[in-house]
Amino acid sequence: MLLQLVIIIIIIIVSISQVITAHPHPEYPCKPPHHNIYTFCNTSLPISTRAQSIISLLTLPEKITQLSNNASPIARLGIPAYQWWSESLHGIATNGPGVSFNGTVNSATMFPQVLVTAASFNTSLWFEIGATVAVEARAMYNVGQAGLTFWAPNLNIFRDPRWGRGQETPGEDPLTASAYAVEYVKGFQGENLNGHGGGSGNRNGVREIRVLEGSGSSADSSLMLSACCKHIAAYDLENWGNYTRYNFNAVVTEQDMQDTYQPPFQSCIQDAKASCLMCSYNAVNGVPSCAKKDLLDQARNEWGLTGYIVSDCDAVATVYEYQHYAKSPEDAVADVLKAGTDINCGTYMLYNTRSAVEQGKVQEEDIDRALFNLFSVQLRLGLFDGNPTKGKFGNLGPKDICTREHRKLAQEAAKQGIVLLKNDKEFLPLQKKRISSLAIIGPTANNTSNLGGTYTGIPCNPKSFFEGFQVHTKNVYYASGCTDVACQSTDGFAEAVSTAQMADVTVVVAGLDLSQETEDLDRVSLLLPGKQMDLIAAVALASKRPLVLILTGGGPLDVSFAKEDTKIASILWAGYPGEAGGLALADVIFGEYNPGGRLPMTWYPESFTSVPMNDMRMRSDLSHGYPGRTYRFYTGERVYGFGHGLSYTNYSHKFLSVPKRLNLLGSSVNTHSSKIVFHRSEEFDYIHVDQVPSCDSLKFYTHITVTNHGNMSGSHVVMLFSRQSRILGGGPQKQLIGFNRIHIESSKDTETSILVEPCKHLSTVNENGIRILTLGYHILMLEDLEHPVSIHIQ
Repeated sequence: MLLQLVIIIIIIIVSISQVITAHPHPEYPCKPPHHNIYTFCNTSLPISTRAQSIISLLTLPEKITQLSNNASPIARLGIPAYQWWSESLHGIATNGPGVSFNGTVNSATMFPQVLVTAASFNTSLWFEIGATVAVEARAMYNVGQAGLTFWAPNLNIFRDPRWGRGQETPGEDPLTASAYAVEYVKGFQGENLNGHGGGSGNRNGVREIRVLEGSGSSADSSLMLSACCKHIAAYDLENWGNYTRYNFNAVVTEQDMQDTYQPPFQSCIQDAKASCLMCSYNAVNGVPSCAKKDLLDQARNEWGLTGYIVSDCDAVATVYEYQHYAKSPEDAVADVLKAGTDINCGTYMLYNTRSAVEQGKVQEEDIDRALFNLFSVQLRLGLFDGNPTKGKFGNLGPKDICTREHRKLAQEAAKQGIVLLKNDKEFLPLQKKRISSLAIIGPTANNTSNLGGTYTGIPCNPKSFFEGFQVHTKNVYYASGCTDVACQSTDGFAEAVSTAQMADVTVVVAGLDLSQETEDLDRVSLLLPGKQMDLIAAVALASKRPLVLILTGGGPLDVSFAKEDTKIASILWAGYPGEAGGLALADVIFGEYNPGGRLPMTWYPESFTSVPMNDMRMRSDLSHGYPGRTYRFYTGERVYGFGHGLSYTNYSHKFLSVPKRLNLLGSSVNTHSSKIVFHRSEEFDYIHVDQVPSCDSLKFYTHITVTNHGNMSGSHVVMLFSRQSRILGGGPQKQLIGFNRIHIESSKDTETSILVEPCKHLSTVNENGIRILTLGYHILMLEDLEHPVSIHIQ
């Protein structure tokens, strides 16, 4: 009887624990009746007053426990522990300890990896993805499975094609990366969504549930969630030769810093009002990023950061342990705190700050400044406003995760990001009525583990490429060809060849996965791994018709062989397309969707691997054999260029309205030309942008007509570039100054317009890091069209 009673009690305890696990809620400060009496709980007071109130009540040991991502509880004040580290690069990810899928929520929508989303060149889509991820993040927070502070987006420029984390970024172009930063962060943090526009995105009901009143840039503005711009600055090397991200010193000219590396971070803070900035592992010109005061001061004082600065994980330790910049752990803590870093992802500050204080290297005021920034963000998030389930977003829960609308958006994002690289004799799209069987070859073609790339969570309902094709064709045959992506053996070739011989059309899925490129892993070659090229050749020879080649992965590939091979009719880049990648790719190949993606990254030949990865220069130095980097400065051969992308239809473009001359005096009637300070060199005349009398008066819209000459409607990316009439002073060969994604019905035309801000879009950065606007002709370029615009002083 006693044994039975014990068993019953155990069952009851287990049942209760399961209920608690299944329906948890986050702990929160200011709980009545004992802990809601403090000044910091008074929501009518300014954020600054409430933040100072918290700090004034803490002892020094309590303050130090808040300097780690895993902030300790302060029980006597009713303040629970808080985990700052959650990740949301392209959906809620498992990388950070702040997220758990072990509870009521066991999956979340996994969107395409960022580089694929960037290939859509659709600003509304970027905003909507950020907004949708935010809904799911808040819903997970409400059931205790996520935090409120997420460390995304990654805005480092994809400078070198071998970089293992380039897949996480919006690509190589600073304007594109800046635009992505603004849209994702505004959507994620809860920018007031009324009136938002730009591009041709999808409206799936996300906006109606996300309007956040009072959002904005002020220190008292509310946040739905906190986004973090990472990793400042010049971080784009994992492990190459003798260099690792932990010990690498990026030597960067002031020209490249201001022209290429910094603009996305400036836009993320200044325009998107991101509430967090993450400093990187590497040093910049001899000083570790997290200890580089001028770099972090710029973010606060010039760009207007209202938020906190976090180190990359263990990046405070690297200041001493790897960079050997500091002479002791205490010096490392002092260096980063005094430079403006507020919190350490890791435990280095937790363990070494007390002794740094005792040694006089850190003052308590330094800690208080950091805590003020941290608590201010938590207060803006409503963390000290009482029960979060009764707040603005308290109604969000599991029902708002993996919804039909969210999964549909993931599929749409993948379709918009897929890039058609080659399509000989209009081989694609395939006609269902003419295709009775399909062969799918490749080691990743029939699994879903390769769909997300880095920083993924547990997807809702992932579909492999093989499963996607089964929606369109009954007879779909599969063979792996290679055991894995490394493809070191030909053992599976015979099966792949016989499978191809059975089908009307063969699709080969080749490329990369995370065994080839990821965090802490750069590539050494741009060729397809192992014997993948041999597999493609064998299958192409056996196939009844030319095959379709699908390329996965985030890094550019030298597929020159496939580009020239007539046995390979079509090539598509799918990257890491997310949970709906299989469905999206099949929709594209069978013509349910007309591809319109454009490459956000130059694809270099294998010979580029002779360029040292640690050379941070963007501009070419041909006298020393250095070809430069990215489409703006690279002078060598390309496999595919930035912005390349085909369609199933043909488009033509026409300038409708664009000015021919711009007067620097503009509408500044009180400014005489003699008062304008302009500079003259042997090559050209110019003016410093900050000395232009009125940049706003120079703005103009370029009005464009695009005509669809085919019999298939399509979503088309209009890309407007500019170049100087002569390439002078290390200026770019050309640079993207605006883009729109528009839908055009078959045999119809559509008008669109792109805003041009000459002070921003037509300017360049000189060798001193100063942005200048040259006088004379600037050329606007739209596909094969050119239009000169003269800038002058009357």
